[in-house]
Amino acid sequence: MSDLKLFNSLTRQLEPFQPVHPGEARVYSCGPTVYNYQHIGNMRAYVFADTLGRVLSYKGYKLTHVINITDVGHLTSDADAGEDKMEKMAASQGKSAWEIAAFYQADFEADLARLNIRKPAHPKATEYVDAMIEWGKSIADKHCYELDSGLYFDVSTVPEYGRLARAVTDDGEGRIDEVEGKRNKADFAIWRKTPEGETRQMEWDSPWGRGAPGWHLECSVMSKALLGMPFDIHTGGIDHREIHHPNEIAQNQAHEGCADTGARIWMHNNFLVERSGKMSKSSGEFLRLQLLIDKGFHPLAYRLMCLQAHYRSELEFSWEGLQAAFTRLKRMVMAVAALQGTEPASEVTDKRLLDLFERFDAAVSDDLNTAIALTALEETLSLKKIDQGQKLLAIAQMDAVLGLDLLQLERADLRVQPKNAQISATEIEAALTSRKEARANKDFAASDAIRDDLIAKGVEVMDGDPLGWDWRIEV
Repeated sequence: MSDLKLFNSLTRQLEPFQPVHPGEARVYSCGPTVYNYQHIGNMRAYVFADTLGRVLSYKGYKLTHVINITDVGHLTSDADAGEDKMEKMAASQGKSAWEIAAFYQADFEADLARLNIRKPAHPKATEYVDAMIEWGKSIADKHCYELDSGLYFDVSTVPEYGRLARAVTDDGEGRIDEVEGKRNKADFAIWRKTPEGETRQMEWDSPWGRGAPGWHLECSVMSKALLGMPFDIHTGGIDHREIHHPNEIAQNQAHEGCADTGARIWMHNNFLVERSGKMSKSSGEFLRLQLLIDKGFHPLAYRLMCLQAHYRSELEFSWEGLQAAFTRLKRMVMAVAALQGTEPASEVTDKRLLDLFERFDAAVSDDLNTAIALTALEETLSLKKIDQGQKLLAIAQMDAVLGLDLLQLERADLRVQPKNAQISATEIEAALTSRKEARANKDFAASDAIRDDLIAKGVEVMDGDPLGWDWRIEV
């Protein structure tokens, strides 16, 4: 195997992965704030984190992967002002904040399963509030100061604050709201007091008054509790590189010692770009995984779409691009289906397969270059006149890293019924069976009538389709 190299946002360079604990890999990924459904841009971060985890497992490391659930403490931005997202959604729906958190956490976990993301540990922030208070108490004297609105971290008390973001840029500072009395513009809340005369659903007693922890604090506390410090890798979206993660590092330096940033390697996936503005949750029917399914796409087509681009590159979403990924997935599924009934070999010895696997390994070892790894997989799928058992084993090993579930998916699984379809898959299959009989009997009038009726109901009959898919529902 090639040595695994990963891009460290802290140093802005590729570095060999050298685990803190021999034979282990400990990874922390910033999880969702469970006040609403997650849009597909959010889900790209978890496809990336899952791919990282799969590569680490493939390389032989014992993986511990944590994705926290933010069910308290997150305001409407990375800043320290604005309405609390959990409280705001609870008020708008007439439910408790706890009910809101439980509902949207369950939906998030369902999306993880749909995308074949291996289930990590899912600790909730509310389970660690006592530990957050203790963390705050341990750093308050040297690194914090109190205002009427809460306890604030003084970023001038740690070295090289903002190093991860390459200093706090003008753009980054533009995302930090002014709070009267702060010593430095970049200072951030460790604890937010409940304003006098108000009551929050989620609030606790602390030495700094009744209130709730700052959003940044939970990740420091939970990563240390579950992974120890230092741990190996911290992941998140590139937006976290500018404020949230520098604040985590500052807290870690204050608590653990100024040289300790918490994680050895910080990794960030780039944005999913969608030009229509429907990615934002404020847009109403925003782009989430269920919407893709409602339009007739299997969720693993979206996973494949993510894998087609490097995680550090922007990925532009379009329905045409998703359709192309879906077609690519169908081709893979049909190629694996041709091996049905084959017993996998115990090892791969064929030189052609070994050469392809070497290319595959080199790609995923080079900062998770899944785009190149996919081409190695497809070339493996297309090999002719080769031992079928060895071929199946090679495919299984590659797919264990890419997570497309190729050995389990069947053609029928990819017939996703659009929500607005006027006809069921069973009715379509029955009509096509009748049409085939009519064509066999040279009753072309009846054959054309069946086809025209299907077209009227939004079904495209795909005569001569090289994929052998026969039909699709147009959306």
